[in-house]
Amino acid sequence: MYKLMLVDDEEDVREGVFQEIDWEACGFEVIEKAENGQEALELMEKQIPDIVVTDIQMPFMNGLEMSELIREKYPMTKIIILTGHDEFEYAQKAVKLHIDEYVLKPFSSQELMHAILKVKDRMDAETAEKENMHILREHYRDSLPVMREAFLASLLTRKLSLKEITEKSEHFSIKLDGNGYAVSVISMDHMSENNNETSFKTSVDQELKLFAVFNIAEEIAQRHGAGIVFMHFDQVILLSVSEEREGYLPMARTLAVLEEIRQSIEKFLKFSVTIGVSSVTSAITDCLYAYKDAISALDYRFIHGNNRIICIDDVEKRVAEKLRFDEDKEHALIRCLKVGSVTEVKELVEDLFQGIADTPVSYQDYQVYLLEILISLLKAAKQSDIDMDHLFGADFTVFTEINKFNNIQEAKSWIVGICAKIMDVITRDRQYTYKNLVDMAKEYTQQHYHESDISINKLCNHLHISAGYFSSIFKKETKMTFVNYLMQIRMDAAKELLRSTDLKAFEVAEKVGYSDPNYFSFSFRKQVGISPKEYRNTPRGG
Repeated sequence: MYKLMLVDDEEDVREGVFQEIDWEACGFEVIEKAENGQEALELMEKQIPDIVVTDIQMPFMNGLEMSELIREKYPMTKIIILTGHDEFEYAQKAVKLHIDEYVLKPFSSQELMHAILKVKDRMDAETAEKENMHILREHYRDSLPVMREAFLASLLTRKLSLKEITEKSEHFSIKLDGNGYAVSVISMDHMSENNNETSFKTSVDQELKLFAVFNIAEEIAQRHGAGIVFMHFDQVILLSVSEEREGYLPMARTLAVLEEIRQSIEKFLKFSVTIGVSSVTSAITDCLYAYKDAISALDYRFIHGNNRIICIDDVEKRVAEKLRFDEDKEHALIRCLKVGSVTEVKELVEDLFQGIADTPVSYQDYQVYLLEILISLLKAAKQSDIDMDHLFGADFTVFTEINKFNNIQEAKSWIVGICAKIMDVITRDRQYTYKNLVDMAKEYTQQHYHESDISINKLCNHLHISAGYFSSIFKKETKMTFVNYLMQIRMDAAKELLRSTDLKAFEVAEKVGYSDPNYFSFSFRKQVGISPKEYRNTPRGG
């Protein structure tokens, strides 16, 4: 069911059109009827129609002026113009405004309905095109390789949940079930290029070379069943997966495959690559750490030279499954503090400490991990201007705090408690900010309502915020739109002037911000139910 608005200053035309057509049978619901463009725009603040049927010649704001504003603010709304033969110049402007249809006066209900149904057919076609499952399937099938690459790349760049990885790997038919994982990064060894005139050609050559490296790596890896090969930026990645029960990834086999890839590239492509290899991780969710390890291994080419395989375990002494509080975990924690719930915080803290008891790390590593979490909380508290004494207590010192816990459960409970305090302050500050913002808007409106050019955009410029953000906050806090609030302020002021002064209606209109006294009278009658003159003559108790 499409929503439709009728706009015409002649009541008999509006009501005649409304009564003569079986709107529901044609797939329409007439949600509003307006007498002029200004009123129509105010009504659209509450509910946006799919189609606006409007006359051109109307008081206060004509149909084309209204259409121009609709095109700017509600570009998806279709517009049908009602025009006479003597309004041809207007009709020409309507074409420039991309009006969807126009109907010549005088018109019958059948002629109007014919135009409306033509627009409806177009909307149906637009909707069908977007919803056409065959077309969607074709687009989706064409996009699958790109989406598959994006998913594999996401394993290296962000912390995905096991559930998400499992669902997407099944969706893309990628075998990721295993007990051991390693990431190898194949990077071309770049030679210096001195000729600037060949920079574009060099760029194209690099893309072709990268593709050639990918083809060789994929062919060899598939032949040996050594893992999944994909491209990520200007690198070729080999993700090795072991299905061995004990979680052991046979690195000797992986290294043999990588050596074959290295030699083949050197032999057939006539240039060299260096390959960085990560430690083995037991969880697919930790591939981003393995990728960072492989990148770190590549850095050692500056010491050991190019055209070789460099394993991180050979060049750095490290503890397997080392605790890492990285940027992803920090971002997740900060996000949860700002927009999450206490329940979400508890779940996140559980994830942060998941498996620590079974991880072979030193007590010092564990302390560093706690310290990194604590520093993130301190930064969040500082950013929110939270008093540290209130949050942690007057005797708080970092090193004393992380040494006082007898077990992991105590540490988790303390962190959850601190998070809850920070969230409480952030929530209260946000509510205060919202209220303060709305109060400032109300104050500005009460001081400037008498200005005819006051608008939501002018107000938002004064408050230095976006109109969209302000509109949602204002409506949430006051249960009305800004346009309705402004009208209420103006009408209250007008009623007070009508009661307490002898000012004429046009003078009252000017004092409450209406440049057109006729539109003031029109709006007053709409809002109050009687004209300004009748209101003035009505006893206060009546």
